[in-house]
Amino acid sequence: MIVRIAAVQYLLRQINDWSGFENQVRFIMQAAGDYKPQFVLLPEILTTQLLSFMDTSDLRTSVRNMNDYTRRYKDLMQELAAQWNVHLIGGTHPTLHEDGRLLNTAYYFTPSGEIFEQDKIHRTRWEREKWDTDAGEKLHLFETPFGKIAILICYDIEFPELSRMVCEAGADILMVPSCTDDRQGFLRVRYCCHARAIENQVFVVMTSTVGNLAVEGLGMHYGQASIITPSDFSFARDGIAAEGTPNIEQIVVADVDLQDLVTNRLSGTTIPLYDKRKNIYERPVEIIKVN
Repeated sequence: MIVRIAAVQYLLRQINDWSGFENQVRFIMQAAGDYKPQFVLLPEILTTQLLSFMDTSDLRTSVRNMNDYTRRYKDLMQELAAQWNVHLIGGTHPTLHEDGRLLNTAYYFTPSGEIFEQDKIHRTRWEREKWDTDAGEKLHLFETPFGKIAILICYDIEFPELSRMVCEAGADILMVPSCTDDRQGFLRVRYCCHARAIENQVFVVMTSTVGNLAVEGLGMHYGQASIITPSDFSFARDGIAAEGTPNIEQIVVADVDLQDLVTNRLSGTTIPLYDKRKNIYERPVEIIKVN
């Protein structure tokens, strides 16, 4: 099965009201939709662009006030997924729950109007200390008409256990919406995406925010979208099906063949998804004292 994926490098720029955000998202989706992808991936916390016209004197309060726009955000993304007939991972949005928990949540919108959620499992220090967010508890695998996908939000891709769990459950594509402020942070996520693709013989789609806002913690961004493959003869020589130019507004599009994954898992040069020795991993490490 050939699957076309569009990953959006979303430019955070100053806006004056909700319509500024809506107009930019509509433009991006029109540009992506013209290529008729099955999946579109937007980056992590792209809705923080709304903070550019909000009172941010108290950062923890302002992030929670973003919840006032949750309904509008979901309605907009739901409409666009149906309009362009795409499976839209609409980035992530800080979502305040009735019990007071603030979660960094990825929303997945289907062309038929369904909405699914994946909370970020691991919080960065910034999210804990500056935003006072809470950690997600559940990991999901979505069976779509175009393969099985999982959403691992930015920092979550740095924990191999999560990827292994969803890949052992059958994932074909890992979607990684991210937001990083500098090159070293970006590369931590990017290198881990390559590692997860190799370890689990899956496609990994990563995208990032770019641009800047006059808001604490959002003044710098370093980002680059990419569609990453396992590293073997069936795939691109460098394990990259497509990648953008860093730090500009751009959409990266590539076709991937899910049958290539099946073939690679059975007869690849190496087959790490099946060669793993779980019995060894379950044993405690033997500590040997050396004088």
